[in-house]
Amino acid sequence: MADSTGQEPAELGHTGAVAADPYDRIAWRDLYARSAALRELAAELAARHAHTTDLLADAFLAAYLAAPRVREAAEMAPSRRFNREVVAELAASPGFAALRRETAGDPYAAALAVLAEAPALRLLLDRTEPVREAADRAAEARRSAGRPARTAGETARQAGATAGALGAGATSADGAAGPASAPAASAGQAASRAEAAARQALEAVAPGIRAAARTATAQAVRVTREEAALMRAWGVGHGELERMPYEERARLAERLRTGRLARWAELIGRFRQMADGERARKVENATGELIGVTLGDDLSRVLPSELAHLGLPELRAVFAARYAAGELMLYDSRGEQTTGQGAVIACVDTSHSMYEEGPGGITREAWSKACALALLDQARHARRDFVGVLFSAADKLQVFRFPADRPAPVERVLEFAETFLGGGTSYQRPLSAAAALLAEEFDTAARGRGDIVLITDDECGVTEQWTREWQEARHRLGFRLFGLAVGAPTATASGSVLEALCDNLRPIEDLTDVRAAADLFRLI
Repeated sequence: MADSTGQEPAELGHTGAVAADPYDRIAWRDLYARSAALRELAAELAARHAHTTDLLADAFLAAYLAAPRVREAAEMAPSRRFNREVVAELAASPGFAALRRETAGDPYAAALAVLAEAPALRLLLDRTEPVREAADRAAEARRSAGRPARTAGETARQAGATAGALGAGATSADGAAGPASAPAASAGQAASRAEAAARQALEAVAPGIRAAARTATAQAVRVTREEAALMRAWGVGHGELERMPYEERARLAERLRTGRLARWAELIGRFRQMADGERARKVENATGELIGVTLGDDLSRVLPSELAHLGLPELRAVFAARYAAGELMLYDSRGEQTTGQGAVIACVDTSHSMYEEGPGGITREAWSKACALALLDQARHARRDFVGVLFSAADKLQVFRFPADRPAPVERVLEFAETFLGGGTSYQRPLSAAAALLAEEFDTAARGRGDIVLITDDECGVTEQWTREWQEARHRLGFRLFGLAVGAPTATASGSVLEALCDNLRPIEDLTDVRAAADLFRLI
């Protein structure tokens, strides 16, 4: 029966288990409207179970809010107390704190957590349908109990109004209310019994809710961490992700999970971390390792025996003369110091043989692209232009430019990483293209001393004419060529073309060892 306004009485208590202000609930509604995956999940669950959209909203808010508070059971509408127990167990799960480190304040990550929790929640809902049906019966019994009471009250008011109009006493009103109160009392007792039964049913399944919540949280932690690590591996920062629209971020995540190099995200991340560590170790003008004695005028490295001459007046003139001539005995050292100012250019071989796998199933392509992406980081950190030159046969070349003064769009980085040309191998065209790029930079921006890194798994010849032109360009521009021979021991053998071309050449046999190229990131 409707009340005096003509509306069915609403269920008492909150329908949301997590206390949240309107702005936080707007974040949920906005995300729900944007996420097809969330809507599909909600529709699937709602077709079989009641109040599941409220449950998904609570799970989202628990992961998203800075300090989520789960309401007490007594505050909840009877039909939503099951939802409240599920969310309370999620929040009490051992992994929940770790989950919130990935999701708090990040609506996309919180939605990802909800989707990851879905399998465990789906199974729990299927197994506990009778419990939620008992809660719905208790809610309906409570609503029904309110109807006779309202009917009795309305009858009493009408009788009192009539008595007042006729001049009758209060006794007639009391007599009207008395018979009507009996159904209300009976309905109230029925409602109490239904609520007690619902509470008992909920208590009986509490261990199952706890186990399902722990499973759901563990799965959400795994999924959110994996995606966060994937983004970090590809150089997508947290700030960039927060500014990215939901749809764009979802597409990016899907592309990273399914792209050509998705299997090697961990390798790419290790390369970037290693390069970052090498940057931290880099010291300009470092003295380095002592390797002997030399002659010079650097007073900071003078041998003690030379300094002893200053203690004898008759030898001071000798010391001064030797200092003026640069013939003091000094400690000789071998240090590592960066000299590059121009662009960093990574020439990456993408011939068919780069498909070949090494230890751990890592392909030569994956290793070389991971190294190239770390070089991109290196260049951007040093505010130097970066150019990726993908090559194979003489007629196959693709150039990707990343100027230092502009952002490096992740879509462009992915295109560079995922492009594979196939075919044979030619050194001349990619190295000539790299030299031409450095010449352009030198002529337009007066920057020289660039660095070229050639990553290949093959040995090929070069012509005498090309070699002369290469040496002339090298002398004019002052660039360096580093060589990485991936799985190609003959390419680094004495007398090889690579040995003749490169200032710094190393073989890479173990593709699981990212530190094989470590000193490269101290020198560039």
